[in-house]
Amino acid sequence: MKLYEYEAKEIFGQNGIPIPQSKVITQPSELEADSFPIMLKAQVLVGGRGKAGGVKLAKTEAEAREAAERILSMEIKGIPVKKLLVYPAVDIKKEYYLGFVVDRSARSLVAIASSEGGMDIEEVAQKSPEKIAKLQIDPILGLQSYEANELGRKIGLEGKPLLQFSKIALNLYKICKKYDAELIEINPLAWSEEGFCAVDAKLNVDDNALYRQKFQPKAEEYTELERMAKDAGLSYVSLDGNIAIIGCGAGLVMASLDIIQKYGGSPANFLDVGGGANAENMRQALDIVTRQEGLKSIFINIFGGITRCDQIAEGIVEFSPKIPISVRMMGTNEEQGKQILDEHGYHAFDSMAEAAQKAVELSQA
Repeated sequence: MKLYEYEAKEIFGQNGIPIPQSKVITQPSELEADSFPIMLKAQVLVGGRGKAGGVKLAKTEAEAREAAERILSMEIKGIPVKKLLVYPAVDIKKEYYLGFVVDRSARSLVAIASSEGGMDIEEVAQKSPEKIAKLQIDPILGLQSYEANELGRKIGLEGKPLLQFSKIALNLYKICKKYDAELIEINPLAWSEEGFCAVDAKLNVDDNALYRQKFQPKAEEYTELERMAKDAGLSYVSLDGNIAIIGCGAGLVMASLDIIQKYGGSPANFLDVGGGANAENMRQALDIVTRQEGLKSIFINIFGGITRCDQIAEGIVEFSPKIPISVRMMGTNEEQGKQILDEHGYHAFDSMAEAAQKAVELSQA
């Protein structure tokens, strides 16, 4: 789950990280500034705000009001801008990057720092990998002061800037742990005559930890289909292909995506109806996936344990998809399920490979 920049900055400020004094507004009439220049930044949960015109530097009150009116009337990647973060512009001498991300293969957090802030860290990694410093953090010991100092030295800091950087890194790590962040970053971490300041902030909370966090997911985080799936209690992720994938159990759905790709197909989504799915769950799942544009076929992969195959078959028949489907069905009440499908002109395979190949063939027909 993503937080808005102003929410992340509030948390940063409460935990010892220097941030600009800022205000959130929803109307141009709320704009107040004691001095100029000021920054105006659209508060949306997507990247590319600057390129889209959602981040502006205003040197006068007239410029600020004009920018506020324009940004608050914008849509960025289809999301309307409803809030603006306003703060005094920082006289930046040098921009750095600092962040922590979960490295799932190493089962630990990794600290990442760079002397090239203000750019996407992926772009820096591609163009100037020598300017990126990484540090794998022991999950038991946590980030130590000497490690934070070492990270700062690797990006060319020394003296007072190094000490300030080290303190910020330690505080950012504490926030990361406290709020169950899977990604937390400051980009840029700006150096000015007053010292370091986090002029931007990103904090993504692990969805699996939301039960112990106070945050609520924002509606704009999800596409329309993802919201429909969430409301129906289904796990759904949109992809870019043309073969819809429906299965029972996340592992089985992941295997379904893999086998579709193995046979030359392109998955259009990930949809897990979950264990114990019934006819209504399957009907809802089909309703969701068939709304995606460009769909050519549907691959339904069911291995029934607590999920009853006859219930799944009833859901398929009730919805009666107009898009060609390929079904693999095994497990509880398998024969009843296959009989229901046969009676309505559908065939269910025993083999996942055969059903996947059929789904790919249907998508190419």
